[in-house]
Amino acid sequence: IMEGYQGLVEGNLKEMLWDDVSGLLSTGGTVLGTSRCMSFQHDPTSRREAVYNLVKRGIDRLICIGGDGSLTGTYVLKTEWVEHLEKLVEEGRITRAAAQKHNHLYLVGLVGSIDNDMCGTDVTIGADSALHRIVEALDAIMTTASSHQRMFVVEVMGRNCGFLALMAGLAVGADWIFIPEQPPKRNWKERLAKSLIYRREAGARHNVVLVSEGAVDFEGNKITTADVKKTIEEYTKLDTRITILGHVQRGGVPSAYDRTIGTLQGIKAVEIVLSAKPSDVPQLVGTSESTKIICSDLMESVRKTKTVGKALGAK
Repeated sequence: IMEGYQGLVEGNLKEMLWDDVSGLLSTGGTVLGTSRCMSFQHDPTSRREAVYNLVKRGIDRLICIGGDGSLTGTYVLKTEWVEHLEKLVEEGRITRAAAQKHNHLYLVGLVGSIDNDMCGTDVTIGADSALHRIVEALDAIMTTASSHQRMFVVEVMGRNCGFLALMAGLAVGADWIFIPEQPPKRNWKERLAKSLIYRREAGARHNVVLVSEGAVDFEGNKITTADVKKTIEEYTKLDTRITILGHVQRGGVPSAYDRTIGTLQGIKAVEIVLSAKPSDVPQLVGTSESTKIICSDLMESVRKTKTVGKALGAK
């Protein structure tokens, strides 16, 4: 299915053979393409069109790769599947025999997310590659920071999960890390300034502060790179610059670890979806203890993930 749910609604499906997927391990991003399809999310008739495009090609087994939004969308399609089949038969677009042959949608989910923000797996596909990209960028930033004795405030991705900021900060020895899961105490500005001044007095030629894009303070107010820069300059008078890594984190070739878990999870997903029975609960394929492949209830994992987001948004 090309271009995500948009392709599913428009019938942009392509058969792929071994030659089509050979050599993809070193390719970043997604060769299938992706898109935000609002009609699929909000309009049942668009989802009916998706069902039609699958059934007319004899497809009733899907492996969905994405975050909680993509996985939820596929599950919604599953719950409405029989209803859409009946409507399509009434409209004369598919035969009763086709509806009976494909009377169930079988699902398996894989998590593709650089944020590492899904319950049911220790590491999501893409997170390790993004972490490598961030560390490489920070190493380069710290070179110029040291040369000019500057202070850098760097924003990394992570709306509800501070994995990238925390791990990258530990890897490069950052002076301070702001993440959504652990808001700083009310006097964070004074504490931040004091620690940076102490580091300079101890001989440090540069300082680096990492800010996850979802970082908030103890009251739930958003902490931005601009807030941190302003605080540092007011309290310490240090020459401070802001760098927002943005989509650099999403690009480039995948790491060896991402290639490995992507392969292992993909094999397991195919095994599950081909042997699935109508009574089986849709599974999420994940990873534990580095490369151990595990499976869990797909929608229970999504529910837990969304619960975390709601809890972070509450004071």
